[in-house]
Amino acid sequence: MTSPVSRTIAAAAAALLLTMPLPALAQSKKEPTAGQLAARERMSKCSAEWKAAKASGNVTKDMKWPKFWSACNKRLKGGDKA
Repeated sequence: MTSPVSRTIAAAAAALLLTMPLPALAQSKKEPTAGQLAARERMSKCSAEWKAAKASGNVTKDMKWPKFWSACNKRLKGGDKA
């Protein structure tokens, strides 16, 4: 059985280690690629369209976000890829 003091010290050490940033993770942040930026822009546009369609009541009962996103993404890409 450990003493309360040693448990407190161990907990404090663990908390300190968890709050310190890891150098490898801090340095591994990369800039998004052109494709990732384009995908984010398409998702933003489709999200705005989805919200507008839902607000105006133009969304059918069976239409859910994944299905809408797939169709919208395909349309914005030009229809050749989805």
